[in-house]
Amino acid sequence: MTVPGLGSGPRPEPAGIVSRGVAAVLDALVVAALGFAVQVGAGCVQLLVTGPPFRFPELPGWLTGAAGWALAVLYLGCSWAAIGRTAGDMLMGLRVTGRAGRLLGLPRALVRSALCVTFPLGLCWIPFSRRHASLQDLVVASAVRYDGR
Repeated sequence: MTVPGLGSGPRPEPAGIVSRGVAAVLDALVVAALGFAVQVGAGCVQLLVTGPPFRFPELPGWLTGAAGWALAVLYLGCSWAAIGRTAGDMLMGLRVTGRAGRLLGLPRALVRSALCVTFPLGLCWIPFSRRHASLQDLVVASAVRYDGR
């Protein structure tokens, strides 16, 4: 599926490190809010099962970290595969596609998101790349451009 605004005519310019960094921070806030909502939901289920008082679930640190990583990867990957953008990307006017302008498939989007969450410093390659590509973009052949609308 070709993304509107990228399929014909001149290509929108590649996004730079500042707009992509701001989008990443906004997405981190969204993931934190989602994680908090999951914790509240788990606390409500625990309250229904065990009775008062309400308590947040107490999980080992490694499990909390793994769940947060998985939540971030799923949020980013599913957003990029479905519509080519996350909430942070929408606010910054960005779209993530393949180099040809098509949406990333789910496997590629999940690999890209796993790389972004695991190695966020890959964004630091953008100023040195002629096409403003992060290391993650180079690995999965993706591009982040300003939305051409």
